[in-house]
Amino acid sequence: MVRTVRVGSVEIGSGKLAILAGPCVLESYNLALSVAETVRDICARLDLGYIFKASFDKANRTSGAGFRGPGIEEGLAMLGKIREMAGVPVLTDIHEPWHAAIAAETVDLLQIPAFLCRQTDLVMAAARTGKPVNIKKAQFLAPEDMAAVVGKCAETGNENLLLCERGTTFGYRNLVVDMRSLAVMRTLGYPLVFDATHSVQMPGGQGTSSGGDRRFVLPLARAAAAVGIDALFLETHPDPDKALSDGPNMIALADLEALLRQVKAVFDTSRQLGFVGLPSAGTPFGGRE
Repeated sequence: MVRTVRVGSVEIGSGKLAILAGPCVLESYNLALSVAETVRDICARLDLGYIFKASFDKANRTSGAGFRGPGIEEGLAMLGKIREMAGVPVLTDIHEPWHAAIAAETVDLLQIPAFLCRQTDLVMAAARTGKPVNIKKAQFLAPEDMAAVVGKCAETGNENLLLCERGTTFGYRNLVVDMRSLAVMRTLGYPLVFDATHSVQMPGGQGTSSGGDRRFVLPLARAAAAVGIDALFLETHPDPDKALSDGPNMIALADLEALLRQVKAVFDTSRQLGFVGLPSAGTPFGGRE
């Protein structure tokens, strides 16, 4: 069985799909607030839980000249105000152990970037705050390797964890999503998140920035919902082609509701059937987790 993790007013793992969505990075307060309010209203119409996401600093840029965001002080002030004005929980990722306690004073959910999920000091600093932590599986890890990451968090006493699939390196500048990963990670007992937009990213694919192909976001999100997830992570922007970070793989805000309607329909059917876990060797399929 998968535990339930509460993030602000949103329960993840209780049987209701949650959405973690927002722009890649905080470009401006007004843009971020507008996205938060729009997605909040879409999720209310569709009966989905909603957590706003955006980064105060994107440290893993392809180029040193890439836009990184407003920084921790200004960025957390923005996130706190968005949390208050939009009335939704907020998420941001952290890159340094010292970020953890400071960010935890403002946000409801800390996120460990995929590249950094094996950084012991960072993971444990996030867990020690007591806040829920969304841990992205690295592009180079097998899903069963996430058991060691979970173990580090458990040492701190914090079991409010989400495990996130975001694709696996598949040759140069390409990722592939192995849906078996979701079945394997479900056996660890924590709610599963699928990152549908970073899964279509092409790291470094544009030379000085990452590329991507947003056409594949919907089919991958539907496939993940069919296997069984508890939350869907998406980056969205009013005009992705003009976004300052990760534009090629982001969903246009105007297209988001139609996409979420399809994913929710698949999720609801899958929940009724029972999400697909990984049975013991020799155990027939077909039972609920």
